[in-house]
Amino acid sequence: MTAARRDTYTPETLLAVAVQVFNERGYDGTSMEHLSRAAGISKSSIYHHVAGKEELLHRAVARALDGLFGILEEPGAVNGRPIEQVEYVTRRTVEVLVSELPYVTLLLRVRGNTRTERWAMERRREFDQRVSDLLKAAAADGDIRSDVDIRLATRLLFGMVNSLVEWYRPHAGGGADQDQLAEAVVRMAFEGLRT
Repeated sequence: MTAARRDTYTPETLLAVAVQVFNERGYDGTSMEHLSRAAGISKSSIYHHVAGKEELLHRAVARALDGLFGILEEPGAVNGRPIEQVEYVTRRTVEVLVSELPYVTLLLRVRGNTRTERWAMERRREFDQRVSDLLKAAAADGDIRSDVDIRLATRLLFGMVNSLVEWYRPHAGGGADQDQLAEAVVRMAFEGLRT
């Protein structure tokens, strides 16, 4: 491996390779050797950028979480009626999922086997709770049916959104673009299928 090749790797490009390998092999099934081969650089070159595999995982899931939590600070998520806020958050969550697909996919696949995974799962629960609070406020305003269990509605809503990582492929052709997809999810969740 030449020095010129090593110099072309940055922490960001290394992170992208690591996320791809983690998603293909699973985090637990990935070794530093796997990462080294996939990146085409030595393990010592990887250690030049990061302390180890878990730091790469932390950076990856933090990127996904930062995108999701950033939504909650946007004007559309804090202004207007709670139903409008939750629709906005749902739409933007789909958009972040699509734009950060490999990172969000990894976030949704962590199982709690490491400190980083447990931290990521706790942050996901916190995000879900914030959305649940918006749904509760919308129900209190009379904008959501009173017979809907809010915890169940939150799980179903994000189950639908999170399922996108399993089947959505932006470059596969013939599929919906990010805006169409976000709009379809919001309409399905808040208006249903009936005419």
